[in-house]
Amino acid sequence: MTDFAELDAIGQAELVRTGQASPLELVDAAIARIERLNPILNAVIVPLFDQARTTASLPLLHPDSVLAGVPFLLKDLGATLAGTPQSRGSRAFSGHVSDHDTELARRQRDAGLILVGKTSSPEFGNHSTSEPALYGPARNPWNPERTTGGSSGGSAAAVASGMVPAAHANDGAGSIRIPASCCGLFGLKPTRGRNSWSPAGDVLAGVAVEHAVTVTVRDSAAILDATAGWAPGDPSIAPVPTRPYLDEVGADPGRLRIAWTARPPFEAEIHPDCVGAARGTAELLASLGHEVEEAAPAFDGEALIEPFARIWATANLADYREACAFLGREPRRDELEITTWELVEYARQFDGADFLEALDTLAGASRRVAPFFERYDAWVTPTLAQPPPGLGILNQSYGGALEWWRFDGRFNPWNPIANMTGQPAMSIPLHWTTDGLPIGSLIFGRFGDESTLFRLAGQLEAARPWRGRVPPIHARSMTVPGRSQGA
Repeated sequence: MTDFAELDAIGQAELVRTGQASPLELVDAAIARIERLNPILNAVIVPLFDQARTTASLPLLHPDSVLAGVPFLLKDLGATLAGTPQSRGSRAFSGHVSDHDTELARRQRDAGLILVGKTSSPEFGNHSTSEPALYGPARNPWNPERTTGGSSGGSAAAVASGMVPAAHANDGAGSIRIPASCCGLFGLKPTRGRNSWSPAGDVLAGVAVEHAVTVTVRDSAAILDATAGWAPGDPSIAPVPTRPYLDEVGADPGRLRIAWTARPPFEAEIHPDCVGAARGTAELLASLGHEVEEAAPAFDGEALIEPFARIWATANLADYREACAFLGREPRRDELEITTWELVEYARQFDGADFLEALDTLAGASRRVAPFFERYDAWVTPTLAQPPPGLGILNQSYGGALEWWRFDGRFNPWNPIANMTGQPAMSIPLHWTTDGLPIGSLIFGRFGDESTLFRLAGQLEAARPWRGRVPPIHARSMTVPGRSQGA
């Protein structure tokens, strides 16, 4: 019996296309893995098992899709699926059920992905960890006392442990790349406008984007091929690629000019292992024939902390107002987390002109960053300033909204730059600490040019494969009823 947990999404779909497995077999095996692993990791907070089995029993809409029949998980924030719960990680939205499909969820299903559940997210995506008070902490399969990262930490824990080969994620300040680094996965933040937020407009004024976390580069490319493209009325539209992203994985990237740095854009202490990961990635790229030098774009990172916090806080005020409408009253103090209350109160001191001023400040910084990418094809930094910290650190109050934002920024100094500029950026799992925790390397690309990043990622994956390296808590090493190995 094939051990499905050994295969990535494309590998599982190939079994369906060749008749070696049915979608229902894949789904049943994924459900068995979730039931076995989730009590340890707390990654899946809404099972959709009956619905998934029903879908898997029906004829595939697009049986030739490279993803057809593959079990998939949807994050409890962002993309919605009609008739299913979505709490956004908040006690104020406990019991909320979505009344529509987002365009992204529709495209995921049209590609043949079968949704088997929802994954944990911090309240409103606020933290670089996934420890919502509503559900409790998601746990890292590399060390369950460490953070999964956030805000897509439930998805990352589920994929890293082998529950499913890929899962939905989104990214407003690093929320794809942070958990990818913490859990040893590949995580690409696409270009602004690459995936539609329809029927919503640009979320966080274009700062946030939708995509996925995966084990392999090719899965990320295939999923983006399936979901990318504008929908009528979208405020942002990304440049159209010349060919499918899946075709880029394994293609020769040519000799690229690449910059690297481990110096943060504002004052932050960088762990030696994170410095070493970025330097090691730069050295690997040089050994592959690229022109690599130490350099960084010139802009005042310190001056961007408050405007970014102002935008984030304003989004929390909007979430608060939606909670008022859903509840038919103002939320009680115990229905929102303390950091959310701090953000709401911070936002209340500003008006619309202040919000526009913050957006203009980020736009001005983006223009100062852009010339750097006329000189360089890519830029390498550490994904994070520290290895995955323990639980209960990143979700705490530090005295106020701005103080919390600064604290979080010292852990996550580089990722928000790509959200500010709209550029694509990816975290690649090339390094581990001596005690076995993954350390990601972050690579930025030019606006609209995920193609170069996929070629580069494919080259790095081939040079230093990470797929065979699995955490201690993984389906391969967990006994599932009826199988000698993980299902």
